[in-house]
Amino acid sequence: MKLQHTTTTARSRTFGALSLLAAAAVLALSACGSAPRNNDQLNSARSAYNAALANPDVRDGAPVELKAAADALNRADQALQREESMATVNNLAYLASQSVATAQAAGSRKASEAAVAKANAERDRMRLTARTQEADAATRSAQAAQTDARASQIQAQSAERDARASQRAADASQQQAAAAQQDAQAAQQRNLMLEEQLRDLNAKKTNRGMVITIGDVLFDTGRAELKSGGMRNMDKLVSFLQNNPKRRAQVEGFTDSVGGESMNQELSARRADAVRSALVSRGIAADRIGTQGYGEAFPVAGNDSAGGRQMNRRVEIVLSDDSGVVAPR
Repeated sequence: MKLQHTTTTARSRTFGALSLLAAAAVLALSACGSAPRNNDQLNSARSAYNAALANPDVRDGAPVELKAAADALNRADQALQREESMATVNNLAYLASQSVATAQAAGSRKASEAAVAKANAERDRMRLTARTQEADAATRSAQAAQTDARASQIQAQSAERDARASQRAADASQQQAAAAQQDAQAAQQRNLMLEEQLRDLNAKKTNRGMVITIGDVLFDTGRAELKSGGMRNMDKLVSFLQNNPKRRAQVEGFTDSVGGESMNQELSARRADAVRSALVSRGIAADRIGTQGYGEAFPVAGNDSAGGRQMNRRVEIVLSDDSGVVAPR
């Protein structure tokens, strides 16, 4: 069964690599064609993609994300060849760059996880060796004490005291080993609980840390009051923050490009404040939650379609690290 799984994994990786090579070939052909115009942002996105493709960590660790980046880059190339507006091409190039960044982050994360796992295994091996050496030393000490007792009755009492001292040292070493094992198990349990809570919140790893995205379906059009579904999400987030008291949250609101810029800026800020108020009303300290409205800035999709505009109308909650630091945008 394990061999079959390994073979299936190898085939999946081979297929992912072939798909990436095919996508790279399409990108190279489109770049070599007689494109009617040139676009610096698209060239930059293409260079970033090629660098990611050449990185084994990204190529082997994030083939799906890298394929998505290739598709996004192809869409931008096609828009340039069709002589669509530079704004459209720039927007598609920006989305391609974001997809490349996602692939790079996923590859780096998996490489880091592998390095951490290797380091943990080496640490455990060294600890086991040290404990074995300590136990062997204690045993040899006890045997020496018994030999001395048999060799000299005069030194019997001294040898007995030495043996008892050695036994106490062995017991202390065993207790320390047991305590270390309990600490490791507790840390592992905390990590598992943290991962489960983040999965329940649908948090995603970004270069700023873990980010929770709340779509506009939790707000009425043009309004900033959370619906009941949004309140349920707030309850999950409150539970996470209560279980991780050292972490902070930065709440950021965004809109699409429909409507006036000033109105969109105000609406995004009010929606971010609504999320903050919901958290504070549930017992989270106000100084643990920051807010910022960005209006129609930083879109994650094109505003030229209803689906894209809906994705841009959102509230993002950026979670800090264990030291309470939230990476700036």
